Amino acid sequence: MISTEEETVTSRDLRTGGAWSRPQRLKNDALFGLASLALWLSRALPLRALRALGRSLGAVTHALSDRARRTALANVTRVFPEMTPAERSVFVRRTFVTMGELLADAVALLRPGPESGPLVELTPEARKVIEEARREGRGVLFASAHLGPWERVAASLVASGVPFAALARESYDPRFSRLYEVLRGARGVRVVWRSSRATSGLAVTARILRILKEGAVLGVAMDLRSRVASCDTPFLGHPAPTPVGPARIALRAGAAVVVGTVAPGPAGGTSLVITATRIPTFDLDGKAEGDDRELTARINRELSSRIRALPHAWVWMHDRWTAPPEDGGKLVREPLA
Repeated sequence: MISTEEETVTSRDLRTGGAWSRPQRLKNDALFGLASLALWLSRALPLRALRALGRSLGAVTHALSDRARRTALANVTRVFPEMTPAERSVFVRRTFVTMGELLADAVALLRPGPESGPLVELTPEARKVIEEARREGRGVLFASAHLGPWERVAASLVASGVPFAALARESYDPRFSRLYEVLRGARGVRVVWRSSRATSGLAVTARILRILKEGAVLGVAMDLRSRVASCDTPFLGHPAPTPVGPARIALRAGAAVVVGTVAPGPAGGTSLVITATRIPTFDLDGKAEGDDRELTARINRELSSRIRALPHAWVWMHDRWTAPPEDGGKLVREPLA
């Protein structure tokens, strides 16, 4: 049963056909106006200065956002109990600064050509993994995470000749969704919105299956808690609600499953490359009970390993494990047997 409070929130969500109240509209208009002004001003900044500004924004957010800071500290304590309180505080501040820089990096992708900054190298090994998976002819589910410059990963894959589409949820404000479409579309990245007033769930599923049937690569970020059917499976060593739909779709379509993210480059330092790992599915056909959950667990193990290799570049301020969705949506958990 949906509570009265949930019904009220849903009725004001444009993604579900609702309408904003007047205070909501005023607040959202102000937020979009500020964001538009910031984007316009940022175009005059060199890339290095833009990233420095992003780092400063991250530091300010860390100082002022008590709730986000406490969430990050709780998550880091859960995953890295061996850290001292002082080490956790330093680490969390670094994650906020990094997220600010990554936000600036995403903004830079709105610029034309070289002004947007260099793309990320796809390693020869990763290219081989993706090409071999595509040659099987049933498409590729590219499970990924909000790790490092994730928007640049999609653009880099397309630039490397990979036909790529990203599955994403529409923003609470359709103006931001259109901005994302511009950001991704300019780089040749197709976007499939998984929630829309104009498109039913069946239509979204049909479009996803068409993309896979074309032999293309469908990118799905699976590292965050989301308002979709989920199963509790280990993530960074602790059970966490994880979207189970991507695994179901991959098994239904017979698509290859690849996990890909940025990873530390061979040169060390701050260099990053895109790596990819094939997730075995030969023993899963989607017909046996629990196959989708087992595949989700395998994906989570690989994503967890990658986040541990680049921990400061993941979104620790996200309520990954404990908090209910803030938008009033029901989180559908399907516990592992």
